[in-house]
Amino acid sequence: MSRIGKAPINVPAGVTITVGKDNLVTVKGPKGELVQAVDTDITISQEDGVVTVQRPTDQKRHRALHGLYRSLINNMVVGVTEGYKLEQELVGVGYRASNQGNTLDLVLGYSHHYVFQLPAEIKVTTTSEKGQTPKIILESIDKQLIGQVAAKIRSLRAPEPYKGKGIKFVGEVLRRKAGKSASKK
Repeated sequence: MSRIGKAPINVPAGVTITVGKDNLVTVKGPKGELVQAVDTDITISQEDGVVTVQRPTDQKRHRALHGLYRSLINNMVVGVTEGYKLEQELVGVGYRASNQGNTLDLVLGYSHHYVFQLPAEIKVTTTSEKGQTPKIILESIDKQLIGQVAAKIRSLRAPEPYKGKGIKFVGEVLRRKAGKSASKK
């Protein structure tokens, strides 16, 4: 059995999970509602505030889907109760971030600004305090969407290994390289 797939999902109070036709799972909670289509081979049962995911056989495909859909449903439950928050920092001289609603404006050392329109499901805030690196804070109930948007923002100026300049996640440890050493004559 898949260790992840066989683990039950505890449903907190205030969260309702419904499995509709075509295995469409809907999770409603205090922060919002998320919908995920589940493969028809996977069965989802709910009793006494606990959701379990079962697979029909031990085929490789079914084993893979078993853990996948259990994780996706668990991420939905966590998202509608607590939500997800990602913080990124801009390391570099003159790098700035500002936002107007869901429009993110980035100055990353290029000759132009990057104006990035975020999906409506994501709330963005930017901070720039004196003596601190500018920060971008993303909040959403959808873990998959927030991760995809954060990766896209990071790809605009990925951290380089020599000085560490670029957009990185807060707490991320970068592998640094030594620069050129002076030649001896």
